[in-house]
Amino acid sequence: MEPTKVTVAATINAPIEKVWEYWTTPEHIKKWNSASDDWHTPHAENDLRVGGKFSSRMEARDGSMGFDFGGVYDEVISLEQIGYTMGDGRSVQVLFKGGDGNTTLTETFDAETTNPVEMQQAGWQAILNNFKKYTEAG
Repeated sequence: MEPTKVTVAATINAPIEKVWEYWTTPEHIKKWNSASDDWHTPHAENDLRVGGKFSSRMEARDGSMGFDFGGVYDEVISLEQIGYTMGDGRSVQVLFKGGDGNTTLTETFDAETTNPVEMQQAGWQAILNNFKKYTEAG
């Protein structure tokens, strides 16, 4: 059975070089990688190359719960796209499209089967919106 593909997107008021840097650098990832203010990412690692691994630790600020998010890169084309496989085998494509000082970032991911697709889409969109806010302020 083919997994359901879910897409989220945002247009960031920043040049593609800055968007790429903020998306891929652990120091920045730790500052934007959460869906809400009561969560944070205290740790992030990123080996941005085909076959390279990435991981981040997402935790509730009150310490009540947390989880690791990670995977392996299948495709890396600088300033254009990133493809990776998450630890559970689902795949993700991230596309970067720049122009006129703005960058549109589009993520398409395989939905998991535990939570409703709408909930997954809302969570990934919230993280992307947080990335947009952080990048535009930085």
